[in-house]
Amino acid sequence: MKFGDMELFSLSDGIFRLDGGAMFGVVPKVFWNRLNPADEQNRIELGLNSLLIKTEQKNILIDTGIGDKFDEKFIEIYKIEKQKDLTTSLGEIGLSLDDVDIVVNTHLHFDHCGGNTKKEGGKVVPTFPRARYYIQKGEWEDAVNPNERTKASYLKDNFVPIEENGQLQLIDGDTEIVSGVKTVVTGGHTPHHQSILINSAGKTAFYLGDLIPTASHIKIPYVMGYDLLPLDTIRKKKEMLEKAQDENWLLIFEHDPKITMGYLEDKEGKVCIKTVGEN
Repeated sequence: MKFGDMELFSLSDGIFRLDGGAMFGVVPKVFWNRLNPADEQNRIELGLNSLLIKTEQKNILIDTGIGDKFDEKFIEIYKIEKQKDLTTSLGEIGLSLDDVDIVVNTHLHFDHCGGNTKKEGGKVVPTFPRARYYIQKGEWEDAVNPNERTKASYLKDNFVPIEENGQLQLIDGDTEIVSGVKTVVTGGHTPHHQSILINSAGKTAFYLGDLIPTASHIKIPYVMGYDLLPLDTIRKKKEMLEKAQDENWLLIFEHDPKITMGYLEDKEGKVCIKTVGEN
């Protein structure tokens, strides 16, 4: 979609599934299962929605999906399905891997940075050969030195080759990547998780990452069991949703399998999402 002086493209790296209870934390299944039906293993379907921001000078990719470096066991655990992948999605908008100038990772969990790298000739190399990869310094340090709780989410093949190839750009705190594209550290999900604030010609969009992974998670208590600092998530959600509603931000969801973008609106006293193009 045209967005001020930029263009925004929601790109798919397929779908996968995670445990519904973990996705909604303390919220009982009876509340979330109607809109997010679980399979026989209690997993719910989730999108892998990256964002391509096209400015006059740069092509900026936010998150890179789950990638394709996994084995059959991994595919079955997460029930990964790829009718299309990130490379195909880029091709549909006329871009190749060489056309990506900047990659920004919201954080380094495998479903957000798996496409950072690829296997090539028996080696793991950066997927985007010309890109600089922007990652929060604290997130990087947590990823390369994981603890017992976090090590299953941080797979080093997804990010260490970036450093080895000289393409890593560590940032510390809120940072303007290019004019109109800024990272905002939200914490909560991981201590250094960042979302992306986009401003152009008086319009504002916000790529939420895992601060609010799906449209169902706009309800304040709906916080993932995966969040390391859930009270920080709640605090930041309230702050950003108030701004989004007051200033009519376009919200962009990374994991919703059906709603990729929308605006907040009041409907019969409840805040809900009005999807882009909805009357």
